[in-house]
Amino acid sequence: MSEDFFVVFAGWARKHGLEEACSRFRLVLSEQVLTSFVAEYRRRIENIESDDPPVLHGPRDPWYPGPNDANDQYWPELYKHFRETLGWSQDRIRPVDRASSKVVAYTPRPQLPRWASKGLVVGYVQSGKTTNFTSVIAKAADAGYKFVIVLSGIHNGLRRQTQERLDEQLRDLVPTAWLTLTDQANDFRPHATPSTALLHNQESKVALCVVKKNKTVLTKLDEWLEDAARKHVLDDVPVLVIDDEADQATVATNAINPLIRQILGKLPRCTYIGYTATPFANVLIAPGKDDLYPDNFILNLPKPDGYFGSERIFGRDAVEGEEASGADLDGYDMVRFIDDAELPSLRPAGRAAAAGFQPDITESLLDATHWFWLATAARRARGDDGHSTMLVHTSMKIAVHEAFKEPLVDLRDDAVRKLRSGDPEFLATLEETWTKETRKVPAASFPGVRALSFAEALERLPEVVASTRVVLDNCRSDDRLEYGGPPQVAIAVGGNTLSRGLTLEGLVVSYFVRAAQAYDTLLQMARWFGFRPGYEDLPRIWMTGQLEAWFRHLATVEHEIRLDIERYEQQGLTPGEFGVRIRTHPVLRVTAKMGAAIPAFTSYGGRRIQTRYFIENDTEWLQHNIDAADELIRDTRAAGGIGEPLPRGGLLFRDVAANVVERFLGRYSSHRDSPDLDSTLMLNYVGKEREAGSLHRWSVAVMAAGENSHGSVRLGGLDFNRIARAKLRVSAPERADIKTLMSKDHRVVDLDIAPAAARAMNESALMDARNNDPVARNRALLLLYPIDPNSKPDAQNHATRLPLEAATDVIGMAVVFPGNAESKVRTTHVTVDLSSAEVETPDEAEYVELTGQESP
Repeated sequence: MSEDFFVVFAGWARKHGLEEACSRFRLVLSEQVLTSFVAEYRRRIENIESDDPPVLHGPRDPWYPGPNDANDQYWPELYKHFRETLGWSQDRIRPVDRASSKVVAYTPRPQLPRWASKGLVVGYVQSGKTTNFTSVIAKAADAGYKFVIVLSGIHNGLRRQTQERLDEQLRDLVPTAWLTLTDQANDFRPHATPSTALLHNQESKVALCVVKKNKTVLTKLDEWLEDAARKHVLDDVPVLVIDDEADQATVATNAINPLIRQILGKLPRCTYIGYTATPFANVLIAPGKDDLYPDNFILNLPKPDGYFGSERIFGRDAVEGEEASGADLDGYDMVRFIDDAELPSLRPAGRAAAAGFQPDITESLLDATHWFWLATAARRARGDDGHSTMLVHTSMKIAVHEAFKEPLVDLRDDAVRKLRSGDPEFLATLEETWTKETRKVPAASFPGVRALSFAEALERLPEVVASTRVVLDNCRSDDRLEYGGPPQVAIAVGGNTLSRGLTLEGLVVSYFVRAAQAYDTLLQMARWFGFRPGYEDLPRIWMTGQLEAWFRHLATVEHEIRLDIERYEQQGLTPGEFGVRIRTHPVLRVTAKMGAAIPAFTSYGGRRIQTRYFIENDTEWLQHNIDAADELIRDTRAAGGIGEPLPRGGLLFRDVAANVVERFLGRYSSHRDSPDLDSTLMLNYVGKEREAGSLHRWSVAVMAAGENSHGSVRLGGLDFNRIARAKLRVSAPERADIKTLMSKDHRVVDLDIAPAAARAMNESALMDARNNDPVARNRALLLLYPIDPNSKPDAQNHATRLPLEAATDVIGMAVVFPGNAESKVRTTHVTVDLSSAEVETPDEAEYVELTGQESP
């Protein structure tokens, strides 16, 4: 096979389709050579299709075989830039190359006469999404797309940052091949040349514009395109629309969403791809509607090597398929708590108080600033002279940002004087902070990171403190963060402009107390995620305990969404079917707009749920659940139920009537932070399944201990030995967290599967075992766990757990449902209690920048 001639064949096939290439080249190639060319071309497509990352896709098959270095001009130059200018290794470039090729493969071939395609790429906060879509743009341009529109956030800073990246990595590499309609200083403005003339016969160049998601700007773009649409010039222009931060402003907004859809409606050959790290809003769009739901593909970007994400910082909860004693799910000890008593000194109590607010340098803010200087000095001692930033984010109010500047400048100047004079008390405080922090997160935990002494850090400390700038970064300030010049040390005080999309270079310390109305917004405000090469041991976050709990929960939900994408891709589901599954996940009830009333569905089909939170100091609450469990076992026995002994202790009751279980579910009280255990939703679901002929009979198991080492509790006239479940150290009296209640083998305790065999099965196999059993496929399993109120941690868990200190016996509950997500029940609203959190709305100046109009 002639490689040179195959390149010609592959180029033609990529542009016109494989069938057309075969027809054309059959005149000049033998059947044997042509067959080998076709096989090689298909092999390359199949390699992209089977390669990571996983993708859910509709009926359209992948068409893109990868770059054609002999004929392409955009991607080869970008690849060269990664390799030679940025110094990236092949190991770093390879996943970018693979993922971007896969995205392009599931877009329509741009030579098709007409199409409208919508996809979603799910990445991680601060993980390289911009690099991925830059690569997608380069490859799409090589493949024949002629107009690229990048919708880049809602702030000028993010739009300018994106424009700089695309100028550097696309336009400047092949300057004669790009026609840029925006620049770093200017958002989109109607071009002097009408769209009809500019986009007509655009063969040699690709038009590119980077546009803020702002009503005024998008209206200008829409009006400029009108002439070309009316004269059908756009019929001949393949268009790629990249929506960066696609969950922000794009979904369910009165101004931005209709404008984006209106622009897309003018483009007869258009691929829209949303990029986000928080797809909660995107997957809650109703599939099949005339909206921006990603009907054609959903792709899950892999986590890059060396990435610091939510799991590594906050840890996460165990999800389906993970044992209680499985992988370490706790993050590094990098979070420091801000005492609630300090909050009045850090943020105003309400909107009216913002104007005259005067913040204090509280104890926690002083500790955070000291550590920032020490950590930056440590980086300098390690030979790292890059940018170093501290984020102070306590409020969206501009007046509050401005009030922080003078106290922080005074703090810096005072530190400079004390360092110059060698103030012994100040130096002792710094050394104490250094010793405490380096013990909690040792450098030895990270390969290749050199441990330092306090003396080594102290040597570089005076220059670090003296060079520190206090920068206000909001929509009204002129003194913005600029990373284009020499390395800088900056304490950045700001609001929305710092909380979404904008990359804070060298972020070491985050001081964060502000609450948000949406969990996806909260996750996006986590600017501390990303890469910290050479200083992985140094980042720290100061925040309230409430925020830390929210972020841990978010890490769990984020992990579950990614697992679902992988699982459903393996099952061959389409994006539309995925939307049904995700939108019916009970846990996602708390990830939508908090406090908003939205229609949603819940399904328990094919799921297992379990209690993990208990109010350990509430005797009445605990006794209520004991009484509910006692009544359940009593009623079961009264109806003739005879318990079968279980291998490890406890009893199994089969053929329990649904009304007995329903009465228990109605009485049992779950913690408010367990929305998936909502009794009303469960009872509605069970009722609907009973109407369909399922769940009329249940299995009920009491998972007692085999030995009486923790005492016993009497339920339904029988004594059951208690089990031990200690609580996590992050627990509070009103929310004792035991993490995981069930073991893997418990979910098939009513099937003929030995415990050891069950523990060796994966999640899908366990569910298949239930669904394939002629009896169990129509009945659910309810499990009760009598827990020792004074449970103590095992010897190996003392570092992460504390003794349970419950006022009386604790009854845990779990349910394993058969089936899948097809059966679902409606829930009318999503609510989360924010009574103790400050939830802010933007200042007028911020609102105008975000929306392009005055606030109502």
